[in-house]
Amino acid sequence: MTTGSPQLRFRSTAARVGAWAWVAFAALNLVDIVWRGRTLTALVMAMVLIFGCGVAYVLGLRPAIVGDESGLTFRNPLRDVRVPWGAVRKIEGTDSVKVHYVGAGGTELVSRAWTLQSSPRAQARAQARAERDARKLPAGAAEALRTRTPTAYAAQQLTEMADRHRPKAGRSGNPGKAAQQADGKPTGAVTWSVPAVAALAVPAAAVIVALLAAMIT
Repeated sequence: MTTGSPQLRFRSTAARVGAWAWVAFAALNLVDIVWRGRTLTALVMAMVLIFGCGVAYVLGLRPAIVGDESGLTFRNPLRDVRVPWGAVRKIEGTDSVKVHYVGAGGTELVSRAWTLQSSPRAQARAQARAERDARKLPAGAAEALRTRTPTAYAAQQLTEMADRHRPKAGRSGNPGKAAQQADGKPTGAVTWSVPAVAALAVPAAAVIVALLAAMIT
C-alpha cells in the first residue's frame, strides 16, 4: 500500500515482484535472441516472451485499488471500475475488496478488486496468526488485530476516505466532476482498458503470425 494526500493506493507486492522478475528474464532472453537468433523459431520465441511481458503487466503491474478526491477506482486486469464517492453505498473486505455502488439507471451494482484477493484457507491462516499475536496485547488492540486482514484494512481505509469526500446535503462549493451528471446523480461505471487489451492482443497476434510463417516455411 502507498499513501499520499490526496490519494490512497493498494497493490500486491508479490504480484509486482513476480511481474518484474518475468520482465527481467524476458529482457535477458530477448537480448540473447537478437544477438544469436536468426531463425523463425527464434522469432516465435521472441514473440512469446513479449506476450509474457504483456501478461505480467496485465496481471502483476496494472492491478490496483486507488482512492482519490473524486472517487474509487479498481484497476483490474482488463477493465476499470470507477465509482464517484457519491455513488458508493458500501465498501467491504472479505476474500476481496468489494464496492457496492449505484450504476447507470439507478441500478445497485457490486464490483470486486483483482488485487489483495485471498483464499479462505489463506484467511484462516492469517486469522490463526492474529489470534496468537492477540494474546500478547490488551483487549481493544487484540480485537483490532483479529479483524486487520489486508482486505479488511483496505476496506476500512477506503470507507473512511469515502466518508470524508462523499457529497453532503447543503455543502457549498464545487461539487466536483462526479456530481455533474445530466440527472445530477453520480453513478459508477465499468470500462475496458485499451492499453491492457492491447498489451495482450498485439503480441498474441504477433505470435500467431510468427507461428504461421514458421509453419509455411
